[in-house]
Amino acid sequence: MINERFVWPVRVYYEDTDAAGIVYHANYLRFMERARTEWLRKLGFEQGVLAETFNVLFVVNRTDVRYVRGAKLNDDLEVTTALQRLRGASIVFEQIIEDRETNRICSDEVGVACVDPRSFKPRRIPLHMMRVFQGGG
Repeated sequence: MINERFVWPVRVYYEDTDAAGIVYHANYLRFMERARTEWLRKLGFEQGVLAETFNVLFVVNRTDVRYVRGAKLNDDLEVTTALQRLRGASIVFEQIIEDRETNRICSDEVGVACVDPRSFKPRRIPLHMMRVFQGGG
């Protein structure tokens, strides 16, 4: 799964835009969060079940967004997500948002930490999840 690209479509709604009619900058983070959630779902891991079944939560611990241009109401966008680095208790994703003509809207390098759902202390990603993330099923 490392460097494999997962693409998730997004339509810009009125609620996503600001007074100027462009997507409010923080909403790009929402689009990327949804794409990471769909990536996990594609791999068989539901966010709501992770804490109960696997005793883990994944929390964002850093982000480095680069804005290039604004998206507008009714734009069809694609959020591309790729796992860049996988460590014992963390994941780094590259995420890119583009319009249908592949014009880059923004990009982000997102760090995600694996934590215990009760104490919120870092913990290792379970081995069976690591295998799936590495493409070994």
